[in-house]
Amino acid sequence: MSSPTFPVATLGMPRIGPRRELKSLLEGHWAGTLDAAALTAGARELRAANWARQSARGVSRIPSNDFSLYDHVLDTTVMVGAVPARYGWDGGEVDAETYFAMARGRPANGSDKGAPAMDMTKWFDTNYHVIVPELARGMFFTPSSSKAVAEYREAKARGHETRPVLLGPVTYLLLAKANGFDPLSLLPGLLPVYQEVLHELTAAGASWVQIDEPCLGLDLDERTQAALKTSVTALAQAAPSLKLMLTSYFGGLGHNEALVLGLPVAGLHLDLVRAPGQLQLLSDAPSDLTLSLGVVDGRNVWRADLVAILGQLEPLIGRRSIELAPSCPLLHVPLDLDLETDLDPEIAQWLAFGAQKMDELTTLATGLEKGRTAIADALEASEAAIRSRRLSSRVNNPVVRARSKDVDATMTRRTSPFAERRMAQRDALSLPQYPTTTIGSFPQTRSVRKARAAHAHGMLSAEDYARFIAAETEVAVRRQEEIGLDMLVHGEFERNDMVQYFGERLDGYAFTRSGWVQSYGSRCVRPPILFGDVARPAPMTVKWSSYAQSLTDRPMKGILTGPVTMLQWSFVRDDLPRPEVCRQIALAIRDEVQDLEAAGLAAIQVDEPALREGVPLREADRAAYLAWAVECFRLATAGVSDATQIHTHMCYAAFNDIIDTIGAMDADVIAIESSRSRMELLDAFPATRYPNEIGPGVYDTHSPRVPSVPEMVALLQQASERLDPSQIWVNPDCGLKTREWDEVRRALLNMVAAARRMRDEGRVIVAAE
Repeated sequence: MSSPTFPVATLGMPRIGPRRELKSLLEGHWAGTLDAAALTAGARELRAANWARQSARGVSRIPSNDFSLYDHVLDTTVMVGAVPARYGWDGGEVDAETYFAMARGRPANGSDKGAPAMDMTKWFDTNYHVIVPELARGMFFTPSSSKAVAEYREAKARGHETRPVLLGPVTYLLLAKANGFDPLSLLPGLLPVYQEVLHELTAAGASWVQIDEPCLGLDLDERTQAALKTSVTALAQAAPSLKLMLTSYFGGLGHNEALVLGLPVAGLHLDLVRAPGQLQLLSDAPSDLTLSLGVVDGRNVWRADLVAILGQLEPLIGRRSIELAPSCPLLHVPLDLDLETDLDPEIAQWLAFGAQKMDELTTLATGLEKGRTAIADALEASEAAIRSRRLSSRVNNPVVRARSKDVDATMTRRTSPFAERRMAQRDALSLPQYPTTTIGSFPQTRSVRKARAAHAHGMLSAEDYARFIAAETEVAVRRQEEIGLDMLVHGEFERNDMVQYFGERLDGYAFTRSGWVQSYGSRCVRPPILFGDVARPAPMTVKWSSYAQSLTDRPMKGILTGPVTMLQWSFVRDDLPRPEVCRQIALAIRDEVQDLEAAGLAAIQVDEPALREGVPLREADRAAYLAWAVECFRLATAGVSDATQIHTHMCYAAFNDIIDTIGAMDADVIAIESSRSRMELLDAFPATRYPNEIGPGVYDTHSPRVPSVPEMVALLQQASERLDPSQIWVNPDCGLKTREWDEVRRALLNMVAAARRMRDEGRVIVAAE
């Protein structure tokens, strides 16, 4: 099919490459086996391939500056010179060493105590992590990166006229950490840097710039709306010949609509997947405003209903200037379905990854330009795929539907309140004050990955693989005993990913080989495809958890992934309400929890790191979500005795606005990320008199830096000022699978020493009293 003249955009592309080439480049550079020049050259080739890929598929609004070596929010921090003092930056262009130190921390080296990484949080309601800007009152911003202009010129040199992408100033400030002051007060000092970048892009020949302000999907107060008006007006005035495409996604404009329609921009992008009702804006929008219509889902992998979309778009032809786009940048979907040679053909026909979404957009553009007869075959294929999915017996399981329908309130309540359970658990576990544990996973070393791959490819028998996993598990148990941890874990050496491992053992899930999506930096995940009703054919974790318990007298904690996280971190079916899908998963996890208890596990951790991530962006939608999310967690965990201790883990999220929800989950112990925020995340707990136990993370597992005993003690002391010491557990921020054993051992030894020092200090205080 020839490329249509009707405009097609992508808004932004996956950065990692079809074979995770970016991951290899970054990790080679961090390991010292790839120098800066090789990293730069490899990144340049990835960008070139993305531009060529889009051009070949008929995309005419190709973005530049959507590529990042780590994170686009960190890129913006570097662009405006907001580098925290601890990284020793002295002005000028920010170099790669400083850039990566901001993202990953800088390890101590001799007299250099190193520097902890910047905080990390989720990008709106996605599983993509961003590096949180750190801003100070009266901060001076200065242009410190030529990346946006350089990549525009780089694309132009390769024959591609692109539309550079910039994260908008207001969204950037709203994402920032600004202790004790309003970050929007820095907008007047920030705008001149953006204006200079726009001047340079104009001089380089750019005619359009995409300004991403996804904060427009939030409930914005008058102060923030005024900041947006100030910001966009200043940017438009800075370079009058440069057209601005204002981009909003992850939801509708809502009450921000009137503000946006009055802004001096040449184009406006609307997410019509999450908010299809926004098509009515066409009647209110200025006649000269180009509307970018996000008609293909940029967050999920289901094939678009081309016939239905055409029916929406055809009445618009000739009424105004429009272009077609995904609902949001394609960063959140895998790159190309054609790489999936092993995927079940029936399921594959229901899907569209990034490349196929570009094809869908160009097909729609051709249909709008030349009529439906020009794309008759594509429309027929779309209808056939949708019909196949709707009628497939693999999608619908009557037994699962009936069981879900029979769930009642008694299944979501523990037998006794926490105060009574706590006494039973203390008798059963006999743990000291400030008990130590980990989140679950231990290093997935090269030998572990090699054995898993060999087994997957039939080069290592099931018996030999089981012997290997048993040996690794025993080593992990012995190392934990040697380190002195109080509650152990089996290490998860048999698991590939905390969602994929369980999904592979549940009905209703499908998996890819190359469906990688970036989570942060070099960290990539392959979200399962949740296409049908969910059931558990057999126990999933009992074998290795019970084996690990048999190796030690110390309590062993079983580790499961919770139903909300299984939902959020999958590409979820869109033909059934999300609460119903989550309830099905919860019932499957409930069966596993009960089997672990029966196998002798006295503690079971059901991780829900994605619960906060799933909170809707609009206030009006939150209560309903939180109600069913809590119900599903409790459904999964409430079927055990008082003496069985239920743990959960949540990471990289602001908890203040859902603290009541965390209490309603009624987990006996919650472990949370808090080291990067210096225990700030605990501020919400005392105000609500949170009664249950908490494990605030005392070191950042996403950084290679090993904190000292005094650093961890200082964090625990801060925690003890907010919480009763009897509530506090001591643990890392997150799992340890991405780290190396040497650094893990040193960090955990320091952690155990810190816990013991806190116990000793407590005994001294009690004795003095």
